[in-house]
Amino acid sequence: MPKKRANGEGNIRKRKDGRWEGRYTAGHDPETGKPIYKNVLGKTQTEAKEKLKRAMEETKGLDIAKAGQYTVGQWMDVWFENYAKLKVRPSSHQTYRGYIDNHIRPNIGNTPLSKLTSLELQKLYKKLLEGGRVERTESAKQPKGLSAKTVRNINQIISSAMELAKSHRLIPTNPTETCALPKMEHREMKTLTADQLNSFLREAKESGVYEMYYLELATGLRRGELLGLKWDDIELTNGAIHVRRQIARINGEVVEAPLKTKNAYRTLSIGPDAISILKTLCINSKDDYVFPSPTGGPISPDSVLHMLHRVLERAGLPKVRFHDLRHTFATLALQNGVDVKTVSGMLGHFSAGFTLDTYAHVTTAAQRQAANTMGTVLSGAL
Repeated sequence: MPKKRANGEGNIRKRKDGRWEGRYTAGHDPETGKPIYKNVLGKTQTEAKEKLKRAMEETKGLDIAKAGQYTVGQWMDVWFENYAKLKVRPSSHQTYRGYIDNHIRPNIGNTPLSKLTSLELQKLYKKLLEGGRVERTESAKQPKGLSAKTVRNINQIISSAMELAKSHRLIPTNPTETCALPKMEHREMKTLTADQLNSFLREAKESGVYEMYYLELATGLRRGELLGLKWDDIELTNGAIHVRRQIARINGEVVEAPLKTKNAYRTLSIGPDAISILKTLCINSKDDYVFPSPTGGPISPDSVLHMLHRVLERAGLPKVRFHDLRHTFATLALQNGVDVKTVSGMLGHFSAGFTLDTYAHVTTAAQRQAANTMGTVLSGAL
């Protein structure tokens, strides 16, 4: 009876095409007991020996039989159902599912999990940057390629899935580790000036949406946080707002969702004007939500954005994102002497350092002004 080759045992031979082949036993099928063979190729015997040695080292400790059960697409589904759904916010589930179904599965879904390489991923990212956008009516006028941010997000979820496969001994290394990722394009922050704010608020009052946008500019809340406010969250006597939830669109439905981070759960103080506006609004309200939809219940985040753009257009102002109203709040607060730590807490950032990085242009200008002020003071003393 021939000797049964042990796992990791290999041999080298020269093929008819002139290349050298290193062949080794990577494991045995648990059902049939038959060996699972793997091979490497090299132009020279030395190259083949080195590749064979490296391959056998990588194979040690791997569950080759189990790894052979999965394609990349199948493993992404396993990762999504058993890992991602538990780790990420429900509002992100649809985004992750879209990345898998629209970009990962059509391109590398049939690739065996154990054969996915960094080069194959690099080719995927290049393809997505050049023409990866899914054809939809609403995106007809947009660039055909995905943004650098989206490609980096896709790499991130592939990396997470590959780390899980590595921990289950299905692959020796994570192929995303050596990928070169596209640089994030810097998106210029837009804010409304004091003069533009006057025009904006005047038009918001004419359009009947003044209260919502005034409160946004007075607090810097995220859009979902603003729409998630209920009257139970408002202390009109003390002038305080408790941020406890957000409104998001999940699987096509507008629903309540947990906040972005633990720092997002916070209490904000509001001034007399905001209190007065909310008191008037409360008297006429028949809904739990401070800013409900016309039919009751939470209002769609998309509707609020469209409403913003209509007000800006009527006021003759440049189009900005809803998030830019949050930037406007932070910029004006910092420019008018509110300290960074206080602004950071109001915004719900995880650290004042992050706020400093985000609004460096504002704080740099304030430091310059402080330096000039101190120079004037010291000159007067001399």
